[in-house]
Amino acid sequence: MTTTVYSVSEARRKFKDVLDAAVEGRPVTVTRDHRQVAAVDADRLTSFLTRLIPANARLVAEGGGWSIMLPGLPIAADGATLEEAVDEMVDALRDYAKAWTDGLRLAPNHTENWGLVQLIELSPDEELKGWLRRT
Repeated sequence: MTTTVYSVSEARRKFKDVLDAAVEGRPVTVTRDHRQVAAVDADRLTSFLTRLIPANARLVAEGGGWSIMLPGLPIAADGATLEEAVDEMVDALRDYAKAWTDGLRLAPNHTENWGLVQLIELSPDEELKGWLRRT
């Protein structure tokens, strides 16, 4: 096995090594109560998730403004301009991620949105805007 596995106490003592491995992209996990938790560089994870999870945003010009919807998700936004609608959608995504973290994650029809929430939480606004526009 090439994955470096640490117990919690080992990871605490070798925390710099855990972080260095994650930044370098080497597999590293911490085990507690028979559960493994992976340490992953956030930039690498975000880059991977943006490729894995397409936004498939539907941008619609209507009534002198713009609407954005994400099919299959209860997230939508409107704006007078496309840019305003995209800004509103970023806010809506952030609201969804907070609601998911606060308890929506326990609802059967939202459980699988873990990756989307990671993408939202780890991405700055400009990256989320770019992700939304790649449809």
